[in-house]
Amino acid sequence: KSLEETLEMRIMEILSKARNRAGEVAETHLGMERNTVAMAKTGARANMLDLTQITACIGPQAVRGRRLHRGYSNRSLSHFQPNDVGARARGFVKGSYKDGLDPLEFFFHAMSGREGLVDTAIRTAQSGYMQRRLINALQDLRVEYDGTVRDTRGVIVQFHYGEDGVDPARKKGDIGIDVEQVVRQEI
Repeated sequence: KSLEETLEMRIMEILSKARNRAGEVAETHLGMERNTVAMAKTGARANMLDLTQITACIGPQAVRGRRLHRGYSNRSLSHFQPNDVGARARGFVKGSYKDGLDPLEFFFHAMSGREGLVDTAIRTAQSGYMQRRLINALQDLRVEYDGTVRDTRGVIVQFHYGEDGVDPARKKGDIGIDVEQVVRQEI
């Protein structure tokens, strides 16, 4: 890596640590009695980074994995001096969603947020296309009572469903679960 790339990497590291530290401070004051913290800690919804951005600091913004650097010649916005590598000049957002963002922070956050939206849209289109292709390829297959997988002509495609004969809905890891036995134990 060049000297400039190394500097940018180190700055991004330090700014991320600052955001994480702000989150740790916020976390100590939030406590587990708040539902949002309980959801993030258990993994039910969101995570502590989301809570950090809500309550403490949004942190460094990046586009294509790098701090913001494009826009005007040698600077992100006309508000900053050329070649300014400072945190604020390259998109660090010190505000939180709770306290609000100033116009520059809002603009920087929108720049990086747009990339996330585009990535999500592309990923959804790709996965939707793949799902449609899989459905079309597998629509003529069925599992018979003897555990074989057959096509519409009755030709055996697979001797044991899923190669192990275990329904994925009744499986934990590599182990098949006998649902009827579990139900009998519960009664």
